[in-house]
Amino acid sequence: MQKNINGATFAKMVISASQNLDVNRDLIDSLNVFPVPDGDTGTNMSLTMQSAVKELKAVKTNRLSDLADAVSKGALRGARGNSGVITSQIFRGICQTIKDSAEVDTKLLAKALKNATDIAYGAVSKPKEGTMLTVCKMISEHAQAIAGKIKDIEEFFREIIAEGEDALAKTPELLPVLKKAGVVDSGGMGLVTIYKGMYKALIGEKIEGATEVVPEKKQESSMEHADILNLGTIEFGYCTEFFIINLKKRTTLADIDRLREYLMTIGDCVLVIGDLEFVKVHVHTNQPGNAISKALTLGEVDKVKIENMLEQNRELIKKYEAEKKEMGMLAICSGEGFDAIFKDLNVDRVIEGGQTMNPSAQDIADAIIKINAENIFVFPNNKNIILAAEQSKSLVEKKKIHVIPTKNVPQGIAAALAFNPEVSAEENKINMLHEMDNVTAGQVTYAVRSTKVNGFSLTKGDIIGLDDKKILAKGNDVAKVTAALVDKLKDVASSLINVYYGADVTEEDAEALKDELAKKYPETDVEVFFGGQPIYYYIVSIE
Repeated sequence: MQKNINGATFAKMVISASQNLDVNRDLIDSLNVFPVPDGDTGTNMSLTMQSAVKELKAVKTNRLSDLADAVSKGALRGARGNSGVITSQIFRGICQTIKDSAEVDTKLLAKALKNATDIAYGAVSKPKEGTMLTVCKMISEHAQAIAGKIKDIEEFFREIIAEGEDALAKTPELLPVLKKAGVVDSGGMGLVTIYKGMYKALIGEKIEGATEVVPEKKQESSMEHADILNLGTIEFGYCTEFFIINLKKRTTLADIDRLREYLMTIGDCVLVIGDLEFVKVHVHTNQPGNAISKALTLGEVDKVKIENMLEQNRELIKKYEAEKKEMGMLAICSGEGFDAIFKDLNVDRVIEGGQTMNPSAQDIADAIIKINAENIFVFPNNKNIILAAEQSKSLVEKKKIHVIPTKNVPQGIAAALAFNPEVSAEENKINMLHEMDNVTAGQVTYAVRSTKVNGFSLTKGDIIGLDDKKILAKGNDVAKVTAALVDKLKDVASSLINVYYGADVTEEDAEALKDELAKKYPETDVEVFFGGQPIYYYIVSIE
């Protein structure tokens, strides 16, 4: 009987959970309610867990505190999409509870699962039952009920997995849209898959078909790629470079190795390469004289170059402060056309992301850091990216981040158009929220499976038009379905129809659609733009 989980076992369980998610990601992706080619719950959860594993594998000890911190931070940095963010919060709750203990028993694990539920629910502004949150809650409630009776960790996991499967089976009853689509909640399936993976590690069973996650190598720091927000702190101030030539006869390769080891004790970014004929040395240090003196014991020193990085740093800070703006904008979108549109609207940075390619919280944070402004407006432009954008706030210091909850690119364009550098950040935020609410948007894509949803009987391959909530039109012709969608979305007050055509639509077809819509709605302005987006033939915006 196994009564406790130590650090080494916990690490194996997290790795196994990630592997189990990875091999089942396609199945989880396929459980999307709408039969559109953007089901990415499994992918987002898997990538989030892989980020946690990369951080975990960089830890050099088996201390539970270190491992738990790594998992929590790695999951947050890699959190993608709503499901990935919730997954990161579940592990944050678990790790927060267990990190101060050397080992975990069933009682502590039950507390951890309860904390995971509380934090996960707290991350979502309007939690819905029938989702992975429900599965998480029912598992934690069952865990608390049995923790006092069951001491065996393996038996405990079998119990909570069985409860998770029961909870998953109930999700269609709690969320009618799941029942209509004939699927269980994909995020709930992902969570059960995680716990099954952890259990497999407990009993020593390997995940069939799993691939190894390799920790990322940390890049050497350089002034060119430095984090501008941390320019005030440089540990080693002098970039020191030189060659060692005419090495002494008594010098050996071991002496060159010892020079390298010495330099690592007085600095960083150490490079010592060469042989007994010629050696190149590079080091960042506060003791350039000591570095040169040590090298002189091996041979002659030539072409010495010492750069004062402290002064370079001061100049960079001065330049950065001089160019700093009060406000900047960041947009997330997919498609070269949309990228160009946002840049034309003076959006400072555009990062790629959207359906099937949700950026992580760290990706968003990295982009925010590169914008030289006090206040940053972030346009997620996808309802599945909003949570990751919110979580990115905890990864960025010294900036005020305003996430404008744009659910689609037309809303993001409207928000960017509302930006006025002459008014305050708070006033801009109000204006952006107001303008995005004035936009009605829809998308045209294709069905990836046969099903019945929103009163439509769909066959795989059907062209479908939908808004953010439901399918509104279907057919076999892209242009006809787009026209039908516009008809459903437009009202008598609409004065503008913008049509953005995707990567799979020709300009000629888009212009023909424009002419058709202009004839049908002569009182309304119709414009066509190249969006270049994948998956969606057209994205329409009506104002």
